[in-house]
Formats: sequence, C-alpha cells, structure tokens
Amino acid sequence: MQDQPESPQGDSPAAAPAAAPRISQRILTQYVRDLSFENVLARKGVSGDLTPEIAVQVSLDGRKRGGADNQYEVTTKLTATSKTKAAGEVLFVLEIEYVGVFQIEGVPEAQMHPYLLIECPRITFPFLRRIVSDVTRDGGFPALNLEMIDFVQLYRNELARRQQQPAAAPRLDA
Repeated sequence: MQDQPESPQGDSPAAAPAAAPRISQRILTQYVRDLSFENVLARKGVSGDLTPEIAVQVSLDGRKRGGADNQYEVTTKLTATSKTKAAGEVLFVLEIEYVGVFQIEGVPEAQMHPYLLIECPRITFPFLRRIVSDVTRDGGFPALNLEMIDFVQLYRNELARRQQQPAAAPRLDA
C-alpha cells in the first residue's frame, strides 16, 4: 500500500474540499437577426444646426435553446437614435438584434441567468460594435464608435427595476 502525501495543513487528501466545477464555454455561432438603419436626414432633410446628440438603449435576452443540451442563445438588442441638439430633429435611427449561440457547461443553474446576461454579451459586444460603426458610416454619417458597455451594471439596474415593479410574470431578459 502506498502512502498518500499529506496536505500542508496536515489533512489527508480525502479531507480536501472538492474542486469548483470547471466552466467550459464555446461560441457556436453569432449572427445579425434583425437590422434596420433609417437615414431620416437624407429622406426628409433637416435644417439648421446639425450637431448630433446620440442616445443608445440596450436590452438583453438569454434563453436555453430547445432540443440542445447546454446550448444557450443570447440576444443583444441595441437602438441608437441621433437627433439634432438644437431642435431635437431625428437624423438617424439604428436598430439591431445581435445573437450569440453558446455551448456552456459547468455553470451552476443558480448562476446561469447572470452568466448569460453578463459574460456572453461581453464576448459578442466587439462584433456588434463593429457592425454599428460600419452601418452608420455606410449610411452617410461619421462612424458611431460605441463605448464599452458595463454589462454588470446593466444587469444590476434591471434587477433593481424588477424589484420596484409590482409582481408580474417573470421574464428572462434584462
């Protein structure tokens, strides 16, 4: 019989705590589900000062894919609206739904929701950012280079918003 080495604390190896589950993640695919760019300036024209003011709204949705083990679909919906600062006239509206399909293993079920709505969009965001930049530039405007989004804060804000709402049917988007 071979002797087992003791741990530095003098415990036997059998008494050592179990290792945390190993998290495995792969991006299976990512794609644009829906894209709309409306150049209002070219269509109807806007007069006066054209200094833009841009508002960006982001929402997230994450769900398990039907029929596939450990596969999840995470959708980032982004709307960017550019208006003139002076008169508030719309210059352009960009709407995009960008989807990432992930194979995720080892994440405890209780942590899957925040993992889907924080980590997964963080991975796909650079690709979404490039599409937004290209579309606005190709649409006749200076490229809109989005700043990095704090997905942790976005998630916390959504949780706080839900706690303040009256009880409603649970949703998985944020």
